[in-house]
Amino acid sequence: MVACRMLSSNPIVTTGDPLHWFALQVRPRFERIASRTLHDKGYEEFTPFYTTTRKWSDRRKEVEFPLFPGYVFCRFDPLYRLPLLKTTGVVSVVGFGRGPAPIDDGEIAGLRTLLANDRHAIPWPYLRVGQKVRVVGGPLHGVEGLLQDLKTGRRIVLSVNLLQRSVAAEIDREHVEPLL
Repeated sequence: MVACRMLSSNPIVTTGDPLHWFALQVRPRFERIASRTLHDKGYEEFTPFYTTTRKWSDRRKEVEFPLFPGYVFCRFDPLYRLPLLKTTGVVSVVGFGRGPAPIDDGEIAGLRTLLANDRHAIPWPYLRVGQKVRVVGGPLHGVEGLLQDLKTGRRIVLSVNLLQRSVAAEIDREHVEPLL
């Protein structure tokens, strides 16, 4: 199940410019509370959740977790962010330097489309081309190399240094983790 709420009205105070999406950092496990409070204050907020099965010794249960733990997305005027910072659970507005950094509307729209079409979305490590990665499963377990290309399917190409040469191999995404 995906929890996604959207309020059609804008915050009461704005400069008249089109509002952008921003990420709000929230206290651990305060995503629902902050999201609900922002909604009640009249802000358009978005907090995607995913469902997973947790197994205990005596039972199994479907449990919801935030897709982006510690963050809530909100559309607001960055000049009037003080009411947001006073919201229960909100720690800060994510940004660079002193100013908040807007999130591309297309990224939020993509997330909403993904979740609205009942796609099973789960958190995934952020991988980028040129990043050093390690294979953690399958026949190439333990091999380290550079991520060469992200293909459209569920495969990636991994470049491995072998005898001062590169070897390309396709490998499932779930078998690759980023090296720090």
